[in-house]
Amino acid sequence: MGKGTGLTTASPEPAGGEGRAGGSGDGPRRSVERAWASLLPYADAIADDITLTLLDKDWHGEAGPELRADIRSSVREHVHRGIRTMAGLARTGESTVHLWRETGRRRARQGVRMEHVLNAYSLGSRVLWEALLNRHGRPDHGRPDQEADDRVLLLAGRQIWAALDVQNATLVESYRREEARLHNRDLQRRQRLLDGLVEGRGADPVFAAEAREVLGLGAREPVACVVAPFDGLPDGPVRGAEDRLERLGVTSCWHVRGDITFGLVATGGTGLDGLVRALGPAVVGRAGVAASPDGLAGFATAYRLAVQAAGTVPRGTTGVVPVTDRLPEVLLRASPEATALLVEQTVSPLLAQPPHQAAVLLETLRALLTHHGSPTHAAKQLFCHRNTVIYRMRQIEQLTGRSLRDPRDRLLLTLGEMAAPAPAV
Repeated sequence: MGKGTGLTTASPEPAGGEGRAGGSGDGPRRSVERAWASLLPYADAIADDITLTLLDKDWHGEAGPELRADIRSSVREHVHRGIRTMAGLARTGESTVHLWRETGRRRARQGVRMEHVLNAYSLGSRVLWEALLNRHGRPDHGRPDQEADDRVLLLAGRQIWAALDVQNATLVESYRREEARLHNRDLQRRQRLLDGLVEGRGADPVFAAEAREVLGLGAREPVACVVAPFDGLPDGPVRGAEDRLERLGVTSCWHVRGDITFGLVATGGTGLDGLVRALGPAVVGRAGVAASPDGLAGFATAYRLAVQAAGTVPRGTTGVVPVTDRLPEVLLRASPEATALLVEQTVSPLLAQPPHQAAVLLETLRALLTHHGSPTHAAKQLFCHRNTVIYRMRQIEQLTGRSLRDPRDRLLLTLGEMAAPAPAV
């Protein structure tokens, strides 16, 4: 976006035979070059005219002092180099194409919108063309043999407007390449920061400040972690979550780590329950959610808890669960050795029965635990006689050595039943 004029590196081709302004085959070319050369004394004034128009039109209120100074310098460089090139006076190694490319890269880095850049080149080409017409439309511009006739002006016009197409194509390619490079760099930076937060670096104030700035988070904004295992899903377990949350005014950043998709979500606008509801339509696998009460400093802990919460959802099913709804299951998953011992000390004797009887006893145990050991209420749930439930309850207590009337035994049986594998029927 060298906010500048569209200037060409090419010289016009003579349109057949000798022109009136010259006596040889290259007469039109030389006449066009002399016409452009006659603008060199006015190059700075032309450039300033372009700059003022740009800043007043497309750039009004958008360009700070540094960018304004850069625009003015860039326009002057474009005008001088373009006029010298079209006048056949370009120095060795001086290429307007290189200038256009560098301008595209620089404006992309500055965050200037591409339409502003393209408008600037169009404006520059028009102002230069009008300056040439005004200069050579006056009868007192110089000696008669220096005049550019209509044919020469036509060739000069073709030259500058053809150059504008080349300018635009060159600039757009350069701008987009740089934009893509910057996007990839920013994406890599975001991913590095998210990886760092998962690894516990959020407790570092300097790292946390950088993460908040790059990820667009407020200084005290509460956050949560969402984790979803891929589970072999070809298109991933979470689809369109960032766009969906953005429509709700919620900031989120997503990353893939190993075989897991995870997101850092600002929960100030929704709360944890609202986040779970909002994610529901976007999740096609299993997902866990955990809040980070300590903000970024506690994000690594939230990540681990969300992983455990997601693991409590059966494979092959779809669901988003907050870790606060799965605390017993998460506790069991956290210590496989203790969990195996718990099963052995509680429901293992039930599992050792023939499969059908084991299934009946476990179903009865679940009903009794749900109703705090009450055979009457359990019988209603199981659609059987109360005496049948009492008989099964005695079997359970005899096999396990635990009493359903004892709160501690009831807790252990509850955890054991949750951790027990389903009997094969």
